[in-house]
This record gives sequence, C-alpha cells and structure tokens, in this order.
Amino acid sequence: MNNDALKILLEVFRAGNFVTVAEDRGIAPSSVSRAVASVEAHLGVRMFHRTTRKLSPTEAGANYIARIAPLLEEFDAARDEAIDLTQGPKGTLRVTASNSFGQIALAPLLPKFCEAFPNISIELILSDRQIDLVEERIDLALRHGTLKDSALISRKLMSVDYKLVASPDYLNSGHLIRSPGDLKHHNLLTFPFEGFRDHWVLTKDTETAHIDVSPKLVVSNAAALMQLAMEGAGITLLADWTVERAIEQNHLVEILPDWSVSGSPSDAAIWIVYQSRTFIPSKTRALIDFLSKTAPQPVGSGSAQ
Repeated sequence: MNNDALKILLEVFRAGNFVTVAEDRGIAPSSVSRAVASVEAHLGVRMFHRTTRKLSPTEAGANYIARIAPLLEEFDAARDEAIDLTQGPKGTLRVTASNSFGQIALAPLLPKFCEAFPNISIELILSDRQIDLVEERIDLALRHGTLKDSALISRKLMSVDYKLVASPDYLNSGHLIRSPGDLKHHNLLTFPFEGFRDHWVLTKDTETAHIDVSPKLVVSNAAALMQLAMEGAGITLLADWTVERAIEQNHLVEILPDWSVSGSPSDAAIWIVYQSRTFIPSKTRALIDFLSKTAPQPVGSGSAQ
C-alpha cells in the first residue's frame, strides 16, 4: 500500500476535512480524496462517514488509524535517522510561537540560523492559541509560563523578568514616580490575563507593595502594548525580551528599576517544547541547540506541555 496515502489518511483524520490537508500539502482536495479512497479500496473498508458538511471516522477507520499512526511516525523517524547519518541536518522545520515572541524575539534570530544550516527551511506559525503539536505536525514550539504535564518534552530556554515601562514624553508630562504607590496617578496598560489585569506585586529587599490595577487599556498582545506605551498611552508591565531593545533606543524608560515586579503567579519563563521520541531529527536538535546558545539564561529540562 502507498505509504504517502496512509499519511494523507492520518492527516485527514486529524484535520477533520480534505481541504486543510490539501492546503498544507499544496495539492488539490480531489487528490486528497483519491488517496483516502485508494486506502479504502485496498482494505475494502470505509474510513470516514461523508456528508456535505461533516467528515467523521467510522469505527473501523478510527481503530485502523490508531494502530497505524505510531507505525508511520516510527517509519519517518527511521528515515530521518538514516538521512541524518549520511547527509546531516536538512528538511523543513515547522515551528510555532506566540505572535509577540515570534515577532520580537524569535524572527530576528532565524536568518543567522538559516545561514548556519542552509539545508534546513523553516515554517514559522505564529499564534496565541496553544497549537496541538501532533495534529498540526509541529516539530518545535516556544511556550510561556508554567507548563502542564504531558507526554511532550520541554527544555527551559530562558527565565523572564518583567519591567514597568513608559515613553519619555509620557513620564515628563505626568506625576513623578518615586514609589509603587505613585502608579495609581497614572494610566496603566495591561493584559487581560489573570493577575496582570487586576493586581501587580512589587518587591524590594524585604519590602512588598501590592498595586490594585484599574487599567486604562487592556490588550492581549505584548507587541501592541509596547507600541501603545511608546506612543505615550501610559505605563505597562512587559517581559524583558519585549522591551529591552526599546529601552536601549530610548523609546521606553524603565520605571522603578530597583523593584522586582510581577503580574502573574505562574513561572515566568520561555520553554522549548517538542514531541517525545526515541530519535530527535538532527534538524530539530540543530534549532534547539541554536536557541539554547542564544538564550541569556541557563537551560534546564523536564516533561511538560
């Protein structure tokens, strides 16, 4: 039986339709339909119930796909290992990250990686939703905060510190900020997420200040919050990787730099996450090692999602 037809069958099962698989592969939906039909004809078993609106697996189809999925993955791993031993890192890497981290921190590093590994190409998928690595054939993800336990493997890429920042013009036109309590006189810009929206905690030595936040603007994207701050809309709390360059270029000023500040109870870190395999393709390991070397913090490891 055609191995590629089996892979298409698995992709259709995960996507729930022919069109998505066709778009991902750059082929016509009719080609995807024919591949599935060829498997059904070979087995003499219908894999999916088809209607004009819905595609759902039959019981026989679901059982069959569950059995062949790990075999196909092992087949691909064996192929990749053989290629790695003879040709070195090559192929396409599908990588996902949040919109802000991808735009601000990750994208500027990729040209140097591509120069070092000319036989590797990268598909970067930026999304603020947590993409399923298996279903969407993602090789590596960059994720934030405390991770859920799962069969996925994680490596801590970098710790994250948060900074209070505003534009020089905004600070020159408002009340002076000498202590955390002075923040109540200012426009505060923040995330809608738990902790960030309602409450900030600042610490200095043995002193702790709790600031109730009544935000002027609530925005779910870090890059947008940074832009608003640079335009003089107010003070915001952002990760260091978001604002370091803007501070260096004097577009933003750090406020109360002697204080540690946080808006979230979760572990402030960026993690590299990838699928658990006995064999990690050299193209994936090449990017993991590259990112680990460029991170400013020591790397750890664990199991997480």
